[in-house]
Amino acid sequence: MVDISLAGALLVASPALDDPNFARTVILLLDHDAEGALGVVLNRPTDVSAEDALPRWAEVASAPAVVHVGGPVTPDAVVCLGRIRRGRAGDPPEGWLPLTGPVGAVDLDTEPDDLVDQLDAFRVFAGYSGWGPGQLEAEVRLGGWLVLGAEPDDAFSEEPETLWSRVLRRQGGELAFMHTMPLDPTQN
Repeated sequence: MVDISLAGALLVASPALDDPNFARTVILLLDHDAEGALGVVLNRPTDVSAEDALPRWAEVASAPAVVHVGGPVTPDAVVCLGRIRRGRAGDPPEGWLPLTGPVGAVDLDTEPDDLVDQLDAFRVFAGYSGWGPGQLEAEVRLGGWLVLGAEPDDAFSEEPETLWSRVLRRQGGELAFMHTMPLDPTQN
């Protein structure tokens, strides 16, 4: 049972999480309810260019303009996120589904030209991360994940490889100290 939806929050892998799919990842939760949870890993860029993957959308892709690994589930699926321009008023544009604040899902059947003036950021993810009913809640209780607030720039970081450390540092206190832990604690 889900008391409070975590959609829009970040899941930050604790240093103790040793699953190679999720070690030192930052996940933006896109959906969370009694049926489970779904999100995308924000800090796993690939070498595949956005131009190669989605040529029609490449010119709006945020730097680094590459495909990111969204997670181990259905790696052939494409999830695209876009951020609405700050200060934009009115109804959401067609082809953009709000998820959290100014961040939303982009419908790839939309013509890029119809959205390019509406978005100030765009990112492509291959696959997603998913949890069945109660699975995520159990992993959080066991200390595998930290649930932290997301900022609108997190999903579009120009340096996604450093996002895990940066998110922890901005928390302050003991959480900020966690970013200094080595990959292999036995090397400490």
